Amino acid sequence: MTFDDFKFDESLMEGLYSMGYKTPTPIQKEAIPVIQEHKDLIACAQTGTGKTAAYLLPIIDHILRSEKRHLNCLIIAPTRELVLQIDQQIDGMGYFCSVGSIAIYGGNDGITWEKQRHALEEGVDIVCATPGRLIALLQSGKINFEHLQHLVLDEADRMMDMGFIDDLKVIINYLPKKRQTIMFSATMPPKIRELAKHISNDPVQVNIAISKPAAGIIQQAYVVHENQKEPLIKEILKNEDYQSVIIFSSTKEKVKDLEKMLRKADGSVKAFHSDLEQNEREEIMRDFKGKRLRVLIGTDILSRGIDVEGISLVVNYDAPPDPEDYIHRIGRTARASKAGVAITFINQRDQVKFFNIEALMGIEVQKMPLPVELGPGPEYNPEKARMDARNQKGKGGGKPFKGKPRFQKKK
Repeated sequence: MTFDDFKFDESLMEGLYSMGYKTPTPIQKEAIPVIQEHKDLIACAQTGTGKTAAYLLPIIDHILRSEKRHLNCLIIAPTRELVLQIDQQIDGMGYFCSVGSIAIYGGNDGITWEKQRHALEEGVDIVCATPGRLIALLQSGKINFEHLQHLVLDEADRMMDMGFIDDLKVIINYLPKKRQTIMFSATMPPKIRELAKHISNDPVQVNIAISKPAAGIIQQAYVVHENQKEPLIKEILKNEDYQSVIIFSSTKEKVKDLEKMLRKADGSVKAFHSDLEQNEREEIMRDFKGKRLRVLIGTDILSRGIDVEGISLVVNYDAPPDPEDYIHRIGRTARASKAGVAITFINQRDQVKFFNIEALMGIEVQKMPLPVELGPGPEYNPEKARMDARNQKGKGGGKPFKGKPRFQKKK
C-alpha cells in the first residue's frame, strides 16, 4: 500500500513526497480510511507510530476539497511542545497547498497573545491548542467554532493525567454537536472510554501496538546502588556513537543537578524543565533537533511532548513510575525504522517498578554488567525488594509475587 491509494489532493501529495513520506504506517493504514468516511474514531497507538499524520492528512485533504474555507479543525494537545510540533507538521504537509494553522498555547508574552488573537480573527483552517489558553480565548469571545467540522484530541490519556478533563468538557460545550470527533490515546483507561462515550457518535475503534516498545529498540538495564549512577552515566556518555541522547529523571530538581554534573564533562548538555521561559525551551529544542546539542535532560513531560528523529540513546536515570511511562520514554528512540538503545538504571527501591514493566512487555530486559571500577551492584531480586519495602513501612510481609511473568527472551 502507498499514499497514492488514499487519492489525496495532488498539492498535498507534493508536500508529502517533499517530506520523505513513502509508505503508510499501520496506524495510518487503519485510521485514514475511517476519517475519510467522516466517521468518529478512537485510536490507541503509541507515540512514534505516525499517528499525527494519520489524522492530519485526511483532514487537510478534506479542507482542500471544501467549497468554502473557514475554521475547519480544532486539535487539542496536552503540552506547548506537542502543539508546536503538530503546527510544524501542518506547515510541512500544507506547504504546497496553503492550508493555514495557528498554535495556541500559554506561557508567552502579550505580543504573542495578540498575534494568536489576530490570526483567529483573520481566519485560519486549523487551530492547535493547549486547553488552558484555548479556554481563555473562548471566554473572551475571540474565537468562533460555528463551522467547525473536525475535533481531534491528541494524547488524550496524557491530558487526563494532567487534570485537563474538566477543561475539555468546557471546550466541547462551545463546539457544534455535528462534527467529526477523533481521539488518539496511547492507553484507554476507563475515564478515557467514558469521555469518548460522551463526545463521540458511534466511533470506530482502532488499536495498534499498545504497550509494546518499537522492535528496533535495544533495551538494557544496569542494577545499581544510587551512588553508582553518577559515574555510570559519565562512563556511558563517553561512547561517541551516542550522538543524540535524552536522559529522563524523576524530578525537576534532579534534572537540574544532573545538568550541572554532566556539563563539567561535556558542555553539550541542557536541562529541559518548567522553570525555563518558553523562548528558552524553544531554543533548546531547536538546538537538539539540529544536532547542535548532544544531551537533553528532562522529566516525563519530554516523553510525550517531543518528536525528534535520530535519537540514538535514551537513559532512564530513574526508573519511571509505571510501565506506560517506560514505553513512552524509550519510544523517543528507534523512530522511523531506525535502531536505538534504551538503558535503565535500577536501584533497589525501583526493582519492583521495573519488574512490573517487564511483566507488561512480556520480556526480560538484559541486565548489563557494571564497569569493574564501579564495584558490584545489588542483586536483582524484585520479590525481596518488595518484601523489604513493606517491612520497613511496618506493614508486615505483604503478598508475595505470584510467579514470574511469561517473559520472551529477546533474540
